[in-house]
This record gives sequence, C-alpha cells and structure tokens, in this order.
Amino acid sequence: MKIKEVEIRTIELPLVRPFRTSFGTQLDRELLVMKITTHEGAQGWAECVAMSEPLYSPEYTAGCQDVMERFLLPAIFEFGDIRPEEVAGVLKPFLSHQMSKATIETAILDAQLKLDGISFGSYLGANKTEVDCGVSVGIAKSIDALVEEVSQYISEGYRRIKLKIEPGWDLEPVSVIRGLWPDIPLQVDANQAYSRNDIDLLKQLDPFNLLLIEQPLDEHDVLGHALLSAAVETPICLDESITSFEAARDALALKATTVINIKPGRVGGYLESVRIHDLCVEHDIAVWCGGMLETGIGRAANVALAALPGFTLPGDTSASSRYYKRDITNPFVMEDGRLRVPTGPGIGVDIDHDFLDEITSARKIITAS
Repeated sequence: MKIKEVEIRTIELPLVRPFRTSFGTQLDRELLVMKITTHEGAQGWAECVAMSEPLYSPEYTAGCQDVMERFLLPAIFEFGDIRPEEVAGVLKPFLSHQMSKATIETAILDAQLKLDGISFGSYLGANKTEVDCGVSVGIAKSIDALVEEVSQYISEGYRRIKLKIEPGWDLEPVSVIRGLWPDIPLQVDANQAYSRNDIDLLKQLDPFNLLLIEQPLDEHDVLGHALLSAAVETPICLDESITSFEAARDALALKATTVINIKPGRVGGYLESVRIHDLCVEHDIAVWCGGMLETGIGRAANVALAALPGFTLPGDTSASSRYYKRDITNPFVMEDGRLRVPTGPGIGVDIDHDFLDEITSARKIITAS
C-alpha cells in the first residue's frame, strides 16, 4: 500500500464538564486528526492523543505535528509500499514520540484493513462483541459535587468508577464514595502525584477494597513502585511508566505492578499494545484499556483493543456523551453498561465531515516531495 497524501487537522472540542487531574484542569480537548489517502483509493483515519501541553507526557500537539511533518512522514513516504506491521521498524530510528508514531501506524492500519475488508477487532484478536464501560471521574470542587457526579454515572450504568486523587484529595473522597456504594468496582488514579514518602498514606487506602491504585509515583520511579507494591495490599497499576513492551517486561520483573493500563498512544500503537497484552496474559497479569479523552475515532480502536481476551477489567471506554455533546463520528452509546465492538472494516465508524470541518482550527496537506 502506498500513501498518496496525508492530511493533519487541529480540532477543538469543548468538554461536557471540566476534567481536573493532579496535573491540571481541561475545559476542552485540542487534538490532531490524521487522514491518509492511499494510491489504491482507501482512506485511513487516526487521532493523536497528545494534549496541548506536555503535562501528562513529554509530547504535545504542536510538537507532534512538527515531528510528524519533519521526520516521521518523510520516512514513510521514502519507504514506499508499506504495510502496518512495517511502520514501527521504519520509524524506530527516531527516538520516543510514541503518540506521533501511533497516529501514523493507526491511520495506515485503518486504510489497510478497509482494503482487506477486515475489522480492527478481528485483526487485533478480539474475542468479545462488547466491552464493559468504566468512567474516570476528575477531582471535584467538593465532596457533594463528587457524589453528584458519581451518582449520575452509576445511574447511567457504568460498571466501574475511577476517582482521580492527589495529596489532600484522597482518603476522604474514597471513603465517602465507598461508603455510599460498597459494591461498585472502584479504583483510584494519582497521575504520579505522590512520592515514596507517602507510602504510609497510601497504605490507608487498603480498607476500601479498591481494584487498584493507578500510577501513584513518578513514572521513572519503577523501583519505588516495587517498594510500594510490597508495602500495600491494594494492587498497584502502572500507566505513565509503561511506554513500551520492554518497559512492561521490566516492571513485571521488578514486581512493580500487578496490573497494567495499556494506552495505545502512550506505547506507540495498537500492535505494540497487543505485544504487551500477550506478555501480561503469559504472566497472568490483568490489563485494561486506558483513555485519553478520545473522540469516536480513537474510541472505536480502543474498544476493539479492549475486546481482546486479556482485558479482564473495565477500562476508560466511556460513551461519547461522557466527554462530548457531539462526537466527530457516529456516537458510541452505552447499553447496559457496555459498548459494542465495531464490526465494519477498519475502525468501523463513520466520520461526521460537516462537524469535523466546523471544529477544525488548522489543516495541512502533506505529500511526498
């Protein structure tokens, strides 16, 4: 398959409600949407999950577009006839930039699967037709506001609640939510907000019967997570620390985690995600699919990934309405706490081109020189 041209759009979507984590508050979602057109006439779509500022990861939207235009896409054009499985190898000489690489690989994969008439789920190895939905709840203005928000999501049918926490917003909100809903699957996510000095504090979360504590320490402190895992009863889950198959392998070897959150953008794409999934299945480690406030493009691919057999915990695979009043694809609608895995060729969703044009703030066409 040969790439004829690549279109990169910057879009801006307002969130239904502000989303606050330990690294900041988002009011809208700026992201890059990529469309590739092949000489065979296929179109492949993907979105870059990097945020507008380098707060969650070193990557950010403007930087991603620059590295894609300046280095990654020229390498793809120079390679010529390419299959999705070859993309990672072609881009390997360029260090890091997993989210940018994932965008290109996903768009090429979508186009190839459309040509082949194969769905994303079938290609990746999905064995489920629907997946359980979890929801991520940001740091609220007050306990009452948190209770109101969680109550809404539970009434909508979400099968797992994740609370964002940070120092000063941890034990009380968890205690209140667990007390009101003693049986709901509940987990917390710190986004690196704590340090090794907080191990005694984090041990106080053990009585609340949490599924896991997600990324409590700095992403580079894998040893610290191993020490924490040995000190607490609640399973420790790594997110930001898992940037590749090798990172996952080493974290497991160090016993720094017993659960892994797989985010395709963070690890460089869906093919690398499957490698990590297979590693975890081999070691009997639970995995789940994290979210990055994706539109329907990224959500469709994530739902397909979450349908693989090793994904035994509900992920951040929320309905479109959790974040956006209007999606850029046909919306994902939750039924009985689950989302159906798309079955059409490629990612299996239709693009709302009129709305996409309406929210596009910049657009660029890139071709082989």
